[in-house]
Amino acid sequence: MNTCLSNASTGRPVSGSSISGHLTLRCENRADGVPIISQQSFRAPIHLSKSYIDQGQRVLSIVNPTAGFFDGDQLETKIHVGAGARLVLSTPSASRVYRTRSGAAAVNAQQFRIEEDAALEWIPEPFIPHAGARYVQRTQIDLHPGATLLFFDWIAPGRVAMGEVFAYQNLRWEFDLFLGEALIARERYDLTPGGASLEALRAKFPAAHYLSIYASGKMTRHWPAEALDALTSEQVYLGHGPLSGGVYVIRALCQDSLSARKLIEGLRVLLYAAAEEKPPALGRIFC
Repeated sequence: MNTCLSNASTGRPVSGSSISGHLTLRCENRADGVPIISQQSFRAPIHLSKSYIDQGQRVLSIVNPTAGFFDGDQLETKIHVGAGARLVLSTPSASRVYRTRSGAAAVNAQQFRIEEDAALEWIPEPFIPHAGARYVQRTQIDLHPGATLLFFDWIAPGRVAMGEVFAYQNLRWEFDLFLGEALIARERYDLTPGGASLEALRAKFPAAHYLSIYASGKMTRHWPAEALDALTSEQVYLGHGPLSGGVYVIRALCQDSLSARKLIEGLRVLLYAAAEEKPPALGRIFC
């Protein structure tokens, strides 16, 4: 039976075959300088955990209590970190997108705004596309030149243990990073198994996990170039370099999920140490 519920806030239907969810979140400093969540609104498939303060930062987990994304699902996320506030956002488990039944893609649109002297760390668990999945992710970051950013993205090749390696139909990844009014990074990935688009991922490791990291502000004032170069190994192929305005980017291909997780853990510790800070505990894989 196909059910349909009307959503009073958007008028969009929530049906048995697809959902339209959102997350709106604003973090600001209280009068005493403590960062707080001053505004939040969310609808399935999003739920928020109880936040806490660690190392002077507000830490919050974004939870998807459903199985994952299905074709036709739409999620819109808007994150705003006000001047001087410090926010860490993580997810407690992997994000998944399932085989499309209709041929349509699931769509995830993300917007991040980080104001002057503010800091945002975005560190989700891996994105795992199942066999036959179609998915579009659009990300825009508006970063003040005086803000700090540490932004992780982790794309898995699929459910490797189930024999699903690059077995999805299509992944479309769009990413724009603005520093002030200037566009300093634009990425467009259109990954289709069987085509040339995946050759770069397969060239080093047959079931490569792909990591993309952007860093700015305090994270890049003492860029640990030699330490980053030393992370390349038989399991990891890593490169890094500067963009405009003191923003740096790191790219890595990892042999498997264990090497990817170990690399993220090491990068996080290394970049916070370069900023002369300790990384806040996330309450899941890092401590």
